[in-house]
Amino acid sequence: MAEIIQRDGSWAFDGSTVRITPGLHRSVPLFRQTYGEIAVPLEAVAGVAYEPERRRGRLRMRLREGADPLLQATGGRLPEAADPYRLLVDLDRSPVAEYVAEEIRQALLLDQVPKEPAGTYLLAGPPVPVSVRSSDGTVSFDGTQVRIDWADTSDRVKRATGSRIIDLGDLVRVEWLPNSGHQDGLLRFVTRETAFSELPPEKDPYALDLWGSARRDLLTALVATAVTARLPHPSTRTGAGFADRIELVSAVPPPADHHDVLLRRLRELGRLYRDGVLTDEEFATTKAAVLRGFQDPGRPGS
Repeated sequence: MAEIIQRDGSWAFDGSTVRITPGLHRSVPLFRQTYGEIAVPLEAVAGVAYEPERRRGRLRMRLREGADPLLQATGGRLPEAADPYRLLVDLDRSPVAEYVAEEIRQALLLDQVPKEPAGTYLLAGPPVPVSVRSSDGTVSFDGTQVRIDWADTSDRVKRATGSRIIDLGDLVRVEWLPNSGHQDGLLRFVTRETAFSELPPEKDPYALDLWGSARRDLLTALVATAVTARLPHPSTRTGAGFADRIELVSAVPPPADHHDVLLRRLRELGRLYRDGVLTDEEFATTKAAVLRGFQDPGRPGS
């Protein structure tokens, strides 16, 4: 057993699995503490290194592309401190960190672990049910459905449409961007029906606009990961492989009833406007976004 325990957390390697446990100290980000312990099978590891610095060093692990639903969902956008695959190491524990890294590297060589992208997720996502309260509302996932309940501070367009329930089978992908504190983030659930919408996150009833506490909003990555882990693996989207693959939505033509969907949205917007729920500006902005879908329904992201 190769093991290192630090205030930032611990790594323990038994020859087949690296068990990563976050520390309980207040300096450890809330996201890592909430995500909890991660069991990384050796076959998911692409490499590991110890990076010494003047005051303290870092143990850092690289995973094979496509092996981890967390990295797939967040797209490498997690803040450095929230990255569960790096461990801050005190200088006096540098030899131990080097030993742990070398043990993992030797095991990778002995087991001849491939470096090419994985064809399936090798790590489990967060357990379900999972629920997170963000600045725009509460998002929950029970393994089969996503539910969004809007906050009192959500845009009136969203609150007027009521709670949103999305079946897992209707989802194409999940889009996630962190709230950096300087720029808003988002958590958007993309379905075949909504893949061609241009609604901004603050008015999109399938998206959470993350504008409040960056520390709390970061937890939405838990839901993004749990959903991503249960969607088809990216390698199944196209036979071209990881290097040449494109987003699924850009390869799929608009549904046959695309115009019918847009017409229903226009009718719903008209009703909300007549009932006085939407202002003139809100109605005009949202209507214009829906009308753009008529003009060019085949353009990705439109």
